[in-house]
Amino acid sequence: MTIKRLTFWTIFTSFLAMAFLAVVPAFAADTAGEVIGLAKNWQYGFQPPGSPMKEKMEHFHNDLLVPLITVISIFVMCLLLYVIVRFNKRANPVPSKTTHNTMLEVVWTLVPVIILVILVVPSMKLLYYVDRTTEAEMTLNITGHQWYWGYDYPDHGEISFLSNLVPDAEIDESKGQVRLLSTDNPVVLPVDTNIRLMLTASDVLHAWAIPSFGVKLDAVPGRHNETWVRIDKPGVYFGQCSELCGDGHGFMPIEVHAVSQEIFAQWVKEQGGKMPEKLAKAGEEAAGKE
Repeated sequence: MTIKRLTFWTIFTSFLAMAFLAVVPAFAADTAGEVIGLAKNWQYGFQPPGSPMKEKMEHFHNDLLVPLITVISIFVMCLLLYVIVRFNKRANPVPSKTTHNTMLEVVWTLVPVIILVILVVPSMKLLYYVDRTTEAEMTLNITGHQWYWGYDYPDHGEISFLSNLVPDAEIDESKGQVRLLSTDNPVVLPVDTNIRLMLTASDVLHAWAIPSFGVKLDAVPGRHNETWVRIDKPGVYFGQCSELCGDGHGFMPIEVHAVSQEIFAQWVKEQGGKMPEKLAKAGEEAAGKE
């Protein structure tokens, strides 16, 4: 096989692969069972969404980006094939000496600009939506350490704990624990609640990321970064630190148990805390006695 033919078939198969991956729908992870936010073997595509922000991200990707990428890939492939066939040495022994074409240059400048304008409006709306909420119903303070996470529930009394990786030797699969992802103290959060997430770090840069929530935000020493999440489905969700933070970076998982409001209230009680309304009532009573 000649170099020209090898080049041609390499380019041809590459564009076919790109078109195929763009057209074929993503095979999402199985949502059956309690564990939702977990990648599966041979999974192609995103993890199942567990929040409205992740649903909007999937809609933006699947309904806008994928069709657009498919059209562009097919167009470029067809254009490249046309150039290979029409302007090779055998079909076009006397090449054109054209060096300037005003119309062509205007078109290949304006078309990409139009495409970017089409993308910028929904992408900016999505960015503003996932940035923060003005109607937070509770706050979770998250602190990154080398190499574990610290959590505080300021709206629920003195609930505070550290969350470390469960070592391989202690993994109990009968309890649904997953190697390199399960923690000794999972985060417990209620569903159908606007939860403000406040992130910081005590040493170096970290990043709190859970794919099924569509959340990924840096934890920076000396400042608080804010985002939010509203969990739609009860279940177990996993994530990991996504900012290179040292040799323990790959052993800094995140495990979130999303539960009903009633179960969350019971968990708060078991942790020695109180629900916000009870704290407010206790504060009013204390103020009245003074």
